[in-house]
Amino acid sequence: MSIVSSEWLNKNIDKVKIIDCSWHMPYENRNPLEEYKNDHIKNAIFFDLEKNSDLNSSLPHMLTDKNSWEKIVSKMGITNNDNIVVYDNSEVISSCRCWYNFIYFGHDPNLVHVLDGGLKKWKMEKKNTTNRITNINTSSYIAKENKKLVKNKNQIDQNIIKKEFEVLDARSRGRFEGKDPEPRKELRSGSIPNSVCLPFKECINNDNSFKKINELNYIFEKILGPKLPTNVVFSCGSGVTAAVLALAYSLINNKYLPTVYDGSWAEYGRIKKKNEKIN
Repeated sequence: MSIVSSEWLNKNIDKVKIIDCSWHMPYENRNPLEEYKNDHIKNAIFFDLEKNSDLNSSLPHMLTDKNSWEKIVSKMGITNNDNIVVYDNSEVISSCRCWYNFIYFGHDPNLVHVLDGGLKKWKMEKKNTTNRITNINTSSYIAKENKKLVKNKNQIDQNIIKKEFEVLDARSRGRFEGKDPEPRKELRSGSIPNSVCLPFKECINNDNSFKKINELNYIFEKILGPKLPTNVVFSCGSGVTAAVLALAYSLINNKYLPTVYDGSWAEYGRIKKKNEKIN
């Protein structure tokens, strides 16, 4: 199962590696690292979504390369056999992006989980938190990329004609339909041709937990039909909430591995300046 309950984590808190992958939209003016330092779940290690992405790309949160990922995870003291639980303190459920990254780089999907409801639900239930920073013993992590789990712009463009996979966009309907402005000024409004909108929040409860399986089934069947396909690709603004939908889909289709258009609308909707090359 891609998620674990707060009760399960509370019982197994010393048996798993715990990651805080909180990330916030730029306009929120929140510092996830400082928030982590002040208040986090016991044993949690902070994962910086900005720094642990491709720093050479002009696009946000792009997957880094294999060697860089091995160094990142080794510095976190995580081994290939570790059972991992990722959580966040974010309204965009950013833990799912870290979950996706680990699966993309070859960690056993059965050993990577997201804490259902994250820190929000954990604290609502009055479970303990701490400001004590976890000591880390570095490891030697070995990654193996599963390149089938990521799509690039060329593949998205080709699919508009070939229609080999479904593209579901996790942004709000207003942004998808071009009625609301994008939070990033360099982007136009609108959506990828032939894509379908499924705002990620429709899969999430008020306490940031995922909706029940029967509810998720109903939501996805309305869009994809009763025979749920495995060739589904998720997109969003910058590749974060796309992973929320990917995890939700994995809950109702255990044969599905998360597949994301990494550039998402940050790439596809970018207003290209004269003579500019977009990495």
